[in-house]
Amino acid sequence: MRIISGSHRGKVLRPPVGLPVRPTTDMAKESLFNILNNNIDFEEVKVLDLFAGTGNISLEFASRNAISVLSIDSSSSCIAYISKTATELKFNNLSAIQANVFSFLARPSGSYDVIFADPPYNLPDREKIPGLVFDHNWLADEGWLVMEHDKYINFKENIYFTEERRYGKIHFSFFCKSMPQTVENQEVV
Repeated sequence: MRIISGSHRGKVLRPPVGLPVRPTTDMAKESLFNILNNNIDFEEVKVLDLFAGTGNISLEFASRNAISVLSIDSSSSCIAYISKTATELKFNNLSAIQANVFSFLARPSGSYDVIFADPPYNLPDREKIPGLVFDHNWLADEGWLVMEHDKYINFKENIYFTEERRYGKIHFSFFCKSMPQTVENQEVV
């Protein structure tokens, strides 16, 4: 696992063994950030990373100088690792909070330009996350919600769904309040 771009490009991340995580692969992360790079200015976004795990995605946004990055995870060991790594890398724009994501989303406290959610693939009710994000106005008007998921979940019926991209076994579904539907189900091998 490594930081792909930005101030800490190439930095290898070595999370402790035993964290309850399934990190996004470097190939899928690089593809995701290529998509985002063509659509947003990283230095002008506030980011919310739900089910942050190792902080892989949060650290990438922080390295690209996002205004702020908030990592949420229910695991105290994951939050400790993210906080420790942010301090070591001097990322003053990254903070981490231990919380249940569903409870956190039920109490809105701001809006974000990019929300990334990577719930465990076997998590009950994971398909409700986009509804919680939009129902509680977590996403800025021109913001992006990106859900990482497996092939067993389909968001095409959600009114804010714009497209799905596949990278091997990893699927990213994109949602936006103001974006018309674009390319669906593009597969990259």
